[in-house]
Amino acid sequence: MKQLNFLLIFSFGLAMVMFTLENTAATTVTFLPGLTTTMPLAALLLLVGGIGATAAWVFAVWTGVVKRVENQSNPGELEAQQVRIRELELDVERYRATVDAQLSLLPAAGGSSAQREAA
Repeated sequence: MKQLNFLLIFSFGLAMVMFTLENTAATTVTFLPGLTTTMPLAALLLLVGGIGATAAWVFAVWTGVVKRVENQSNPGELEAQQVRIRELELDVERYRATVDAQLSLLPAAGGSSAQREAA
């Protein structure tokens, strides 16, 4: 997964460099009514991309903080979920053993349910 992330980031960076080299024409930008400026299109794109990346990073950090606060406010909930998962795994194993036992009683049974799942 890290290689895929690196490939995506590298490709995006290379595309940005190519775009910057090809788009040096001046562009008029209006921030607010009456507040305009002229800058190269590539510089504008880099500026807006940087602002977008910063906003995405802030959002990711904020989401992590909210999750951490939620987990700290309900410490027993995570433990209860882990216990429930273990119980369900035991139930699945018990049901699989029951099905295997019942299949072995059938005259045309050709194997266990675990073998059928693997196939």
